[in-house]
Amino acid sequence: MKPPEEEIIRKIAGEWLHKANQDIAAAGALLSQEPPLLYPSCFHSQQAAEKYLKAYLTRRQVEFPKTHSIREILNLVKTVDEELAMELLSATALTPYGVEVRYPGDIPEPSHEETEDAISLPKKVRNAVMDRLKEIY
Repeated sequence: MKPPEEEIIRKIAGEWLHKANQDIAAAGALLSQEPPLLYPSCFHSQQAAEKYLKAYLTRRQVEFPKTHSIREILNLVKTVDEELAMELLSATALTPYGVEVRYPGDIPEPSHEETEDAISLPKKVRNAVMDRLKEIY
């Protein structure tokens, strides 16, 4: 039997993964709307990547601040798995979608192609994180 602390960590990481899976599903659903909802799709793509990474950090027992910066989160991942952090560096492109696109401003609406690219990044993050956590989930 696993120690209670281990079960708690596993449960919390699982909750992060569940929420990330919902965000990735939402991103795809929003893109498939007519007309496609590009900004919200990109937002949920960023959220999914962020949550997959936070699930990984939770499982590895690395504390993280409240941040939407994928680069900042990857810097923490790098402290325990430099290879994973380098593999997922492209996900930093999602950071502006975490906050900046949610409010009026100077950022132009992403194209359909940019949105599809944005959706592909959290899938890459998910696959890499789940590969590292496969013995648990």
